[in-house]
Amino acid sequence: MAWIWMVPAAGAVLLWAVSLGRILSSPAPYCLPPSPRFMPPLRGDKRSRNVLLVLAHPDDESMFFTPTILFLKSKGHNIHILCMSLVATTIFTGNADGLGNIRKEELYKACATLKIPAEQVEVLDHQKLQDGFQEKWNHGLLAELTMEQIQLWDIDTIVTFDSCGVSDHPNHRDVHHGIRKLLHENQQGNIEAWELVSLNMFRKYSGPVDIWLSSLISSSSKQPVCCVVNCSPSRTFEAMAAHRSQWVWFRRLFVRFSSYTYINMLQKI
Repeated sequence: MAWIWMVPAAGAVLLWAVSLGRILSSPAPYCLPPSPRFMPPLRGDKRSRNVLLVLAHPDDESMFFTPTILFLKSKGHNIHILCMSLVATTIFTGNADGLGNIRKEELYKACATLKIPAEQVEVLDHQKLQDGFQEKWNHGLLAELTMEQIQLWDIDTIVTFDSCGVSDHPNHRDVHHGIRKLLHENQQGNIEAWELVSLNMFRKYSGPVDIWLSSLISSSSKQPVCCVVNCSPSRTFEAMAAHRSQWVWFRRLFVRFSSYTYINMLQKI
């Protein structure tokens, strides 16, 4: 009777291989659908955008946003990073004392592997924005600090978490609400914002297989939704490996099986 279980297992392996093959077949990161809705040239011109990726913790950029970063870099846009805190707490590792400066340097190294210069990376250590599941971050403060970087770097586009924060981390969710507050207070400004769509458990851990469902949703949605595909998943592994203090077994598994390694679905805020 063992063959009964072998058939679906073989089917799952085949589907994984076919999905990965589709992703790797492209010579460059690409967008589904291939429409101008995601990061079109401003006002119809050809100049590159100044994009601000707003994160809660070091390693968010590598663990969740690599497909977006690589796609935007391939289109010639300037990527800037704003990380709101130094250390990320997990239920496995806790918030270890003395890791702040280490995590900051690791973020710089990860960004270097993604071709983001250190001078375009800002890591905050604000006393009111300390990492933790029990910490409540002030949305007004987040909006204020983000606006400072927008003005400093002449930012016209923001990319950040959605209201579920991918992993449901409260710091991720607060960053989202801080950006929404900024947009609400700056309604007359010329700032465009996109959020990374949080996925259900099945899609989140389906790896490259999620490209099929993401393609269907992004092509049929009437809302501004786009799916960006990472044709070089190894770049995600390289970036995450730069966070040496965090590169433990369960994160290695996450990066391998997470659909965020291969695909980012973004929707306009």
